[in-house]
Amino acid sequence: MFQRVFNKIIGFYKLSSNMSLPLIVILGSTGSGKTKLSLELAQKFSSEIIGADSMQVYKGLDIITAKATKDEQNLATHHLIDVLSPTEEFTVVDYRDRALNIIDRLLSENKIPIIVGGTNYYIESILWKILISEPGSVKTNKPGIMPNNDHELSNEVLHKKLQDLDPVMARRLHPNDKRKVLRSLEVLYRNGKRHSDLLAEQQTSEGGSSTGGALRYPNTIIFWLQCNQNNLDERLNKRVDLMIEDGLLNELESFHTQYNANRIKNEIEPDYTKGIFQAIGFKEFHKYLLLSPEERKNPEGEKLFSTGVADLKMVTRRYARKQTRWIVNRFLARTDRQVPPVYGLSTDDINKFDENVTNAAIEIIESCLSGTPSKYNPLPKRINVKTFPNSTADTNRCEICNRIFVGEHQWAAHKKSSKHKRMAMKKKKEGEVAK
Repeated sequence: MFQRVFNKIIGFYKLSSNMSLPLIVILGSTGSGKTKLSLELAQKFSSEIIGADSMQVYKGLDIITAKATKDEQNLATHHLIDVLSPTEEFTVVDYRDRALNIIDRLLSENKIPIIVGGTNYYIESILWKILISEPGSVKTNKPGIMPNNDHELSNEVLHKKLQDLDPVMARRLHPNDKRKVLRSLEVLYRNGKRHSDLLAEQQTSEGGSSTGGALRYPNTIIFWLQCNQNNLDERLNKRVDLMIEDGLLNELESFHTQYNANRIKNEIEPDYTKGIFQAIGFKEFHKYLLLSPEERKNPEGEKLFSTGVADLKMVTRRYARKQTRWIVNRFLARTDRQVPPVYGLSTDDINKFDENVTNAAIEIIESCLSGTPSKYNPLPKRINVKTFPNSTADTNRCEICNRIFVGEHQWAAHKKSSKHKRMAMKKKKEGEVAK
């Protein structure tokens, strides 16, 4: 009943004021309450939720990836959660293409899409016209195709090939990042244009910026769930303890047995840089999971368990800080790109979540739908905040350490590092001795 009335109201707004439905995006550090708000808004507006989490797209590890429970998922339709097997490859472009199809369908059905998740580059791929479609997904008359033996070439040879064909892109990619180097070559072969030229076209298009293309959905509302860092740290520590109580170790052990045990038996190290194996928590308990049930009960096993818990809490807190920096950097500190309004909602007092978060968000959405001013104002720009360099920055080689760094941020951090200074001092002394 509500949906029929709601659709009529939406239809009226569209006809009377030529407004389009908003796209709702819920941002915030892990543990800030994003799932709770998404469920309440979805039920209020008969909307559907689209996950934006690079780990939750995979089946399994429900506890460690903090998925909405099955009961919670039954409260509203969820998309892009539990859609892949743990061993499948899934790129940000794959995510973007699937998500855009869902968003456009929901909008055509007069439903407000709600994007919620903590994977920042997933959210950016939806909001802005960035990235180039996967090779083969764009129809072209260009005859070029990827040579079959390119995948077998060494990292050094592949990067040299990219340098010859697209030197601008080659300077942006680490020579050892084989996947991205191959992708740039495939983009060139499939489209008949250099990857760097296609990205430049996006940036110079109407509404484009140094960060990428124009805003894809101009009528977007962003809710940033904010929490005092000390409060959030305490909340995240308790969250890890609750995960342990809920059976986190059994979940990790079962997954480890299914996907890692055979690799280790054959002396193949598990790769914690791909797919769901990147999930925070898996790597932290790696040594503990290698122990037998008997070994886990002895002092060494207990020590490894305690270390795993402490490490999990630490990396979770660190990840939350990283998410906050990204929000400030990509939304509030940018002056050269189209950015939707960002509304800050405090989650410090859990007992006042409805008052400070849910009700405020509902009022903002209803004001947007009715075309009337909201009593809440979006957050101001933070002009004086130092932004992180864009991903288009060049690579830098440290001749002293014989290492390559992508972007000025990494390069500046390396030059200040104690390791670099020690190597520089060592080389200096060796030079003096040689004289």
